[in-house]
Amino acid sequence: MTDILLNIAVQPKSSRDAFAGWLGDEIKIAITAPPVDGKANDHLKKFLAKQFRTAPSNVEIIKGLTGRHKTVKISGARAEPDEYRKLMEERK
Repeated sequence: MTDILLNIAVQPKSSRDAFAGWLGDEIKIAITAPPVDGKANDHLKKFLAKQFRTAPSNVEIIKGLTGRHKTVKISGARAEPDEYRKLMEERK
């Protein structure tokens, strides 16, 4: 798979980690980590790495390190999660 660029709206301190739909042109992702000391960013990277079956080091936040709106680059993805695929189909 080629590199994947995602525009994401993060919802920290959620009850579970999940793709949560669309927020405008951004994919909304709920994560359980709080937005303190980079914990939410680290947790987001691990969540996306697990979902796309790649190493956390292959997930890079290229824009929005300190905000809820982020652009994330995923390299070396070996899978496409069902939830992500469904969201992308909704936009077609």
